[in-house]
Amino acid sequence: MTKEMNLAELEENKKKRIALIHKVFLSQLKTNRKYIASTKTKSEVRGGGRKPWRQKGTGQARAGSSRSPLWVGGGVSFGPKPRVVDKKVNRKEKKLAIISAFYLKEKKTRILSADLLENSKDFGTKKIDTLLKSLKILREEKTLIIVPKITPKLWLSLRNIPNVSLTLANCLNLSQLLNSANILVSNDSLMLINETYGRNSRSKTN
Repeated sequence: MTKEMNLAELEENKKKRIALIHKVFLSQLKTNRKYIASTKTKSEVRGGGRKPWRQKGTGQARAGSSRSPLWVGGGVSFGPKPRVVDKKVNRKEKKLAIISAFYLKEKKTRILSADLLENSKDFGTKKIDTLLKSLKILREEKTLIIVPKITPKLWLSLRNIPNVSLTLANCLNLSQLLNSANILVSNDSLMLINETYGRNSRSKTN
């Protein structure tokens, strides 16, 4: 009975984590979106300074400006304007969402030795390409490589390989994790991820 309860709790916890990931991901999309649509109001449209006709005696409706929103070519009432949208998410929630997304992608994550990703002196595009082929990673699949430190040689080796991106272990991006079909991480990077986004790091922010 206790085992069934534990399984139920684990499943419930997983659902909560997925809901948190969804919340943080949507807030990130909302914040990154650029609202650049812009329309001109009556005061911004050129012309219309003179009253089109006199107030009375013409049989026409009263009009003060030809740039009125009621006229063709006039301003727009309540039209869109460029704006910045910043959807706030608590720091602890963001960290928890990132670490949850990382561990939910456990089946797609491969832990490699530091010699393969960090300490090698003979880095090159060909070597990285050979490494990906040995891991049976297709070129069409998006691959994320997580390292504790980005060296110029490593960056130069990866920049010409399609669908491969490089990031720091203490600067993970939720959308990168979710969109990656494969994640390559070293042991040192794994320790740094746990230190940065794990439970101990969240308790320090109190």
